[in-house]
Amino acid sequence: MHAADPSPHRPDNPIPILGLAAWSGTGKTTLLAALIPLLRAQGLRPALIKHAHHRFDVDHPGKDSHVLREAGAEQVLVASRHRMALMVESPEPREPQLEELLRHLDPGRTDLVLVEGFREAPRLPKIELHRAALGRPLLHPGDADILAVASDVPGTLEIPLPVLDLNAPQAIARFILDWLEGLS
Repeated sequence: MHAADPSPHRPDNPIPILGLAAWSGTGKTTLLAALIPLLRAQGLRPALIKHAHHRFDVDHPGKDSHVLREAGAEQVLVASRHRMALMVESPEPREPQLEELLRHLDPGRTDLVLVEGFREAPRLPKIELHRAALGRPLLHPGDADILAVASDVPGTLEIPLPVLDLNAPQAIARFILDWLEGLS
């Protein structure tokens, strides 16, 4: 299955985009690690954009690429037969914009972009993750782009959106596949 139609929420991008929105500690990365193989098993080629709230580095001191980046190269592309990594220095210290990041993805190599973080991005369809023990409020009443809520206590939520079991990644994958089908 290769979803070719653009997301109605992102007409500037030909690839459907779906975010996972949640408070920190809810389990976004854990769920994504379970969802990605399930989606791949259905023939999808998912890509991922993850927002980091802290300074991070994929490069290490002493490596040639690190030396060259520290010397002033604003873009460093490291490639081998197995993978490539593009490091781009931000010209100004500001939060990255999802639209800018999407331009770095190869649309010919993905059918769906999953987004972790960027929970406040406008026009980004999202599944909200809710873990009751965190004691945080639901995001959906204030975000019209939330399509469903995946919760660890699904039977206790009385909301006008579909409620999914956060501990059932197969059901969440099915929801995503159905959503993609609805785009075509």
